[in-house]
Amino acid sequence: MDQIWWKKSIIYHIYPRSFYDSNGDGIGDIQGIIQKLPYLVGLGIDAIWLSPIYRSPQTDFGYDVSDYMDIDPIFGQMSDFDELIELCHQNGIRLIMDLIMNHTSNQHPWFVESAASEQNPKRDWYIWQANTNTKPINNWMSAFGGSAWSLDKTTNSWYLHSFTPEQPDLNWRNKDMSQAYFDMVEFWLRKGVDGFRLDVVNMIVKDKSFRNNPLYFNIPFFQKHKYNRNRASTFEIIKKLRSIVDQYNERVLIGEVYVSPPGSPKIVRRFIKLGKKRLHLAFDFSIIFKRFTAKNYFKYLKKLSKKQSGIEWACHVFSNHDLGRSYNRFPLTFSKEKKAKMQAVFQFTIPGTPFVYYGEELGLSNAKVPKSYLQDPLGKKYWPIYSGRDQYRNPMPWTSGKHSGFTIDKPWLPIARVNASKNVQNQIHNPNSMWVLYNSLIELKKHKQALITGSLEFYIEGKNGILAYSRSDNHQSILVIINFNYTSRRIELPSDAIYDLVFGTSMQAQANIISHRIDCQGLSATILERRE
Repeated sequence: MDQIWWKKSIIYHIYPRSFYDSNGDGIGDIQGIIQKLPYLVGLGIDAIWLSPIYRSPQTDFGYDVSDYMDIDPIFGQMSDFDELIELCHQNGIRLIMDLIMNHTSNQHPWFVESAASEQNPKRDWYIWQANTNTKPINNWMSAFGGSAWSLDKTTNSWYLHSFTPEQPDLNWRNKDMSQAYFDMVEFWLRKGVDGFRLDVVNMIVKDKSFRNNPLYFNIPFFQKHKYNRNRASTFEIIKKLRSIVDQYNERVLIGEVYVSPPGSPKIVRRFIKLGKKRLHLAFDFSIIFKRFTAKNYFKYLKKLSKKQSGIEWACHVFSNHDLGRSYNRFPLTFSKEKKAKMQAVFQFTIPGTPFVYYGEELGLSNAKVPKSYLQDPLGKKYWPIYSGRDQYRNPMPWTSGKHSGFTIDKPWLPIARVNASKNVQNQIHNPNSMWVLYNSLIELKKHKQALITGSLEFYIEGKNGILAYSRSDNHQSILVIINFNYTSRRIELPSDAIYDLVFGTSMQAQANIISHRIDCQGLSATILERRE
């Protein structure tokens, strides 16, 4: 039986600025995470993934790194990080760091040298083009809008930035740069970091000839990212990184393989292909872009089951710091919590590793942020059409007190009124709360081996608003029934077995198994176990 730790783990994503402020400056920090470790242990998670805490000018809130081997003072010191990793390991929690491979800050010493002159030894550590025609060499667009090229006046040359101009792209074809980067990776591995989440890993290599991207509808912004993403030579870099990580015991590489809506499981699978030394896990965001229906969730799961033999392992995420909280994707206010509970059951019972974004266990919503409080460069640029990602990064509500117990001073983002009542204090002892549901599902997954390594078979394939599937191994058989309808449905159970109720999101789920039938309330999920 394969017991690799990340195959049986629940991984909790912390956005450090917004988790807990320990020193009263309004910004979450490492000591804040340390103080909340008992909460994480009580919730039952197995690993933490931290968004960036490296030294940074914070133009893009840590995704613009100026020193990969130091901690930004707003989060603490290296001694705080050392304490965090030691305490995590003492409590049986793994620690995963964010690794930004595509770019650095323009204040990183590497770029300062690279921009100094065309003869500088680090010139080729970034991607430069001569200013021959007073315009960029191609039509590539920044993910944040506008050209992906900016003109540097010092050498009258264009440099590539896939995001803001303050985030120049690294040149992964340069062997000296890549070696320096891999040396940095080993610095953290020696400290005991348990793995890395690789930011936009499918963007790190660009077309050597800088060919123009084809367009949709002949509109420059709507590009097919053919030549600045998903290049085949990316896998050589991943192979090298994997060879380094494999020298250390039980470390994991998790890729953010972002593909524009509706997503592409096919592209994601290339990064975790079985038999190749690639990533251990990679996010497939296609489920985020699907409407919440039984048919859509069945199709997602069917593709997963068909292709599971071609990948090492799947992982599942419904909310994150860039794509928002799933709670807001559910229509109709009165049914959001029921649907969030159904989605949680789905996430924790299908094959693969679940990732939980901080506050998801509370049912947090996106938070409207007034223009005067906006921090995100995307929000500042596109308001009011798009108010940016601050709305997904609202501070964690801990108590009913001032600033929801997140800080004693003014928080870096205002506490959302819509989330204040969902605080930990209000939920942790409420048997019907979202927190208790997550805690129960985590415990269930840990104690039901069939939910980790068991086979997947469909019982009802998303028809008439019902999705039902079983997870089975030699010792257990778990049947999951999810009713996407707004009204109750009577489900016929297999006649060759007797089932016991294990878990239900509905209060009425208590004992409705009668003569191989079960009444499933509208918008509910039920978990049954076959009696031996």
